[in-house]
Amino acid sequence: MKKTGINLTWRRAAGIAGVIAALGAPAAQADTLADAMVGAYTHSGLLDQNRALLRAADEDVAIALSTLRPIVGWSAEISRQFGNASSASTGGFSNDAGATSATIGLSATLQLFDGGADAARIGANKETVLATRAGLLGIEQNVLLRAAAAFFNVGRQQEFVALRQNNLRLLQEELRAARDRFEVGEVTRTDVALAEAAVAQARSNLAASQRDLAQAQAEYASVTGRQPGRLSGLPRLPQSTTDVPNAQAVAVRNHPEMDQARHQISANELLVTAAGADMLPTVSLEGSLSVSETFNSQTSSEIGSVGVSVSGPIYRGGELSARERRALAVRDASRGNLHNVRHDVQQDVVDAISNLIAARASLVASERQIRAARVAFQGVREEATLGARTTLDVLDAEQDLLDAETNRISAQADQYIAAYSVLEAQGLLTAERLKLPVQIYDPAAYYNLVKDGPAKRSKQGKQLDKVIRALQID
Repeated sequence: MKKTGINLTWRRAAGIAGVIAALGAPAAQADTLADAMVGAYTHSGLLDQNRALLRAADEDVAIALSTLRPIVGWSAEISRQFGNASSASTGGFSNDAGATSATIGLSATLQLFDGGADAARIGANKETVLATRAGLLGIEQNVLLRAAAAFFNVGRQQEFVALRQNNLRLLQEELRAARDRFEVGEVTRTDVALAEAAVAQARSNLAASQRDLAQAQAEYASVTGRQPGRLSGLPRLPQSTTDVPNAQAVAVRNHPEMDQARHQISANELLVTAAGADMLPTVSLEGSLSVSETFNSQTSSEIGSVGVSVSGPIYRGGELSARERRALAVRDASRGNLHNVRHDVQQDVVDAISNLIAARASLVASERQIRAARVAFQGVREEATLGARTTLDVLDAEQDLLDAETNRISAQADQYIAAYSVLEAQGLLTAERLKLPVQIYDPAAYYNLVKDGPAKRSKQGKQLDKVIRALQID
């Protein structure tokens, strides 16, 4: 009997589904790789978490900027004084000395000079924002690559289940044929037992494949937020280079982890400058205005003052020197981190390209293996009908063909995952570059609203309130 159904690819599955739809059977729209990536981009709690952390870093810039602006405050006080007073002029008699007074005051302070410490800290916070944006982009790449891997792994496991089901049907046919031939004395009881053992093993393998499919579907649902439906045919393989030096150069320039490490160095260098400037004097312009009134004596006063104050550290137990040394150490650590990140990024490129080359070679080899195994299987079956081969030979040939089909499916899925891994290793796997049909998150939009520290009741502040409510973080 000619073996059919084993060489079932996703394209054939899509073709069969198309025939069914043409005959009038209802068919749901197939899930594509783009659907999986869009689902991951919009569903990922990890992306939401890191977007919120980026907004927190944006606010740090506004907080740092506030140190260069006037600080205006108010105060109010009301007090009641109790007691009695006596003097010679009152003949020694006591008089009520109680009084009620109220004071209202305004104060304003503007820092004129601090050696550039606050300006350096503002710059450091801006660099931290850029580093956090790069980190968010790295998270986005990881999410999209995980979605791609989940999509192709579901397809892989679906094909494995189809293979195992088909293999079980064929082995059951072999078992029936062996029993029929045993009845007429063409084979021994041993041949029947071998066929029975093969069927039992096939059932076990099918159960394992169904378990793996359930796990792959759970991973897909975890990434995209919904269970996978019928998968569409394989998409076009993305363009990915196998030129390692060129790919490494692209990765060093573009990968988010490299950008993040560079901005962290810049931020820490500015913090070194700020720590050194903390040892310099600070010059501030100060002003105050107060109005006081004592009610029982009907007296009042209005007092205002303007002045310039200069202050600076003399001795703080070595704290400032220690802070500067600490800032230098943190800066040096970030420089070492850039060195490590560069090597890691370059190694990731090598790993991804190596996996891609190996998957391509394995796919070519498995196609040849399938052709040879199919010819061998058909020949062994024909020879077995003539008595020149045993049942064991037929089962072995069947297993060889199944293994070849399995290798082809795995190599095909591995090739796609490796191709997208090459893009991720170079920093090119983003929703914007892939042109996914999603609303691309703009990391600068929130920053532009808060960088100037808008007041709650200002026009810009009200606009920011609307954005915050839309983000559901109010």
